[in-house]
Amino acid sequence: MSHPTTNDTVSITYVGKLDNGEVFSTIDEKEPLQAIIGNSELPPTLEQAIIGMKIGETEKIRVSPDESFGPRQKDLIQTIDNQEIIDSLQPKPGMIIAIKIEKEGREEKVPATVIEVSDSKVTVDYNHPLAGHHLTYEVTLIDIKKQQ
Repeated sequence: MSHPTTNDTVSITYVGKLDNGEVFSTIDEKEPLQAIIGNSELPPTLEQAIIGMKIGETEKIRVSPDESFGPRQKDLIQTIDNQEIIDSLQPKPGMIIAIKIEKEGREEKVPATVIEVSDSKVTVDYNHPLAGHHLTYEVTLIDIKKQQ
């Protein structure tokens, strides 16, 4: 049995967990994830582990924040003084809301997690919810399509 190499397309399933055991993502055999080895579609640690696997093999791989969603950035936590947001969205801690921001002269909506609500102020976190976390993937290699 061969191992995947650069430019091979692999099909994998996985269960992704945080250090506390909470599952953040599952990909099962009904719709396996397909990725091309060497195209930076997967975190490098995950890709290197898959290169060493054979079809049907399962491995646990731990990925650092630097290879996934990055470290948490304190400057992405902001308090917004806006009664309109409170009245229209009625935010509560833990909710993910879309907030309009101006970026490069255009207005766009970005997701933010509500941390705290008080009077007319809302404290939100623009970090990705998985930022700063080590992620553990239990990966099974389902198939390898060799490059032509």
